[in-house]
Amino acid sequence: MQNRFTQLMGIRYPIIQGGMAWSSDGTLAAAVSNAGGAGIIGSGGRTTDWVEAEIRKAKSLTDKPFGVNLMLMAPNVREIADLVCREKAAFVTTGAGSPIPWIQPFHEAGVKIIPVVPNVKLAKRVAAAGVDAMVIEGMEGGGHIGTISTMSLLENVLKDHYDIPVLAAGGIADGRGLAAALLMGADGVQMGSRFLLTTECPAHQKVKDMIVHAVDTDNVVTGYSRGMGVRCLKNAFTEKYLAAETSGAPKETLMELGTGTSRIGMKDGDTVNGSIMVGESLAVLNDVLPCKDVVERIVREAKETLAKAAEITL
Repeated sequence: MQNRFTQLMGIRYPIIQGGMAWSSDGTLAAAVSNAGGAGIIGSGGRTTDWVEAEIRKAKSLTDKPFGVNLMLMAPNVREIADLVCREKAAFVTTGAGSPIPWIQPFHEAGVKIIPVVPNVKLAKRVAAAGVDAMVIEGMEGGGHIGTISTMSLLENVLKDHYDIPVLAAGGIADGRGLAAALLMGADGVQMGSRFLLTTECPAHQKVKDMIVHAVDTDNVVTGYSRGMGVRCLKNAFTEKYLAAETSGAPKETLMELGTGTSRIGMKDGDTVNGSIMVGESLAVLNDVLPCKDVVERIVREAKETLAKAAEITL
């Protein structure tokens, strides 16, 4: 399954793993890369020392390309960026800020830069600025979301030709989703939630169990009315947060309510008071497997779906 994205990255399959805060470490990144995709270490909320240790761990576990997700508004973003350049990670994905000032420093260090973008305006801007590829992410994904659905975003962005690979993300959790993205004109996909449910993922077992047993209506978005939407599973935390949000609580109060809840949920396993960030495709997120098995199944499903599509006559 080769195309311009796999050739750019030196990987077997056009699949990258999302850089999920508190759930993406060196072990997971290496496992995804060894399986033929491109793994990512999530630096959100982490210290520079932690990121350094995880990069070196990943290097000890794989000789395949892997990357680091960089949150551009993080207080230690410059330290982590300098670290990524020194350690020569294959690529970075970026979010929560403009990636354009970072293009030249990363390129000078031989690091590819792949921003995650939520709309056409930013897609055109980063492509013109010289990024290596981009991920267009719809609001069906877990965690922080934009305002446009994945299908509409693909329609809007991919009506134009880009000289760089364009990947789709947001609610894509199996091979049918990969096939659909490819048929729409994307060069691959980014998946986060599917890789939460892997044996190598450090997310707490209670979190994995909660996702496995969730049904399609168990998803909710907090903070959307204030322009800071976060998609997660319903629990006591989301009830408390949404009650405050709908009652008109100030943004500062809502930010205080949400601070630290990702770590409490994803890392500590408090599925009552923590934020359990996961995308909307819950019906297919029903088993925990090694990354190798996950990637092989995704590829098999995608090939089967594409073969069926080829048989359709209009």
